[in-house]
Amino acid sequence: MGDLVHVTDNNHDNSSDQVVAVDIYPLSGYYFGSKDPLLLRDETLHVRVQRMKSNYDARGLRTCVEAVMLVELFKHPHVLLLQVKNSVFKLPGGRLRPGESDIDGLRRKLSRKLSANDNETDWEVGDCLGMWWRSGFETMLYPYLPPNVKIPKECTKLFLVRLPASQKFIVPKNLKLLAVPLCQIHENLKTYGPVISGVPQLLSKFAINIIDY
Repeated sequence: MGDLVHVTDNNHDNSSDQVVAVDIYPLSGYYFGSKDPLLLRDETLHVRVQRMKSNYDARGLRTCVEAVMLVELFKHPHVLLLQVKNSVFKLPGGRLRPGESDIDGLRRKLSRKLSANDNETDWEVGDCLGMWWRSGFETMLYPYLPPNVKIPKECTKLFLVRLPASQKFIVPKNLKLLAVPLCQIHENLKTYGPVISGVPQLLSKFAINIIDY
């Protein structure tokens, strides 16, 4: 599954084109079940900002890691998104613990939200697709760090997570796991926000290889 395939031109100079292929498999090959709901904070924006400020004072820069996972449906790539309260869409992932590595933290978060047991699934975390920055506690995330911002408050890193041909997803009852076509989220800022709506551009450097049975 998902081996890196490098395709180069026939030129014999120092420049060459490289295309990395990502295998994706039919959604029908995956099993979806449910488990006990996760405890989610129900807070106002003001309370959330105050919590972020307190956490920043105690721990410094907040680092989040999120997974981009692709499946095939109707001959088109779909990305797996979590939906909260039938309204907010998120990529699976979450905040790192102090001293935790990006990959270990993402695997922990994916197992907590998408596996029957916290350490059951061996997630194949691949390339870092991009980073988004929050310059202030109340500002939006941007795909760059403004030069006038010396001390950012949050960094969110997106990683490509390659899925096998078959896998069990066990989702908390208060969350929904949806397969959404890339063409639907492309530049759809109003519905999906800046990070998710930018995923198709981040994936444009890959060759999507649909494995059809």
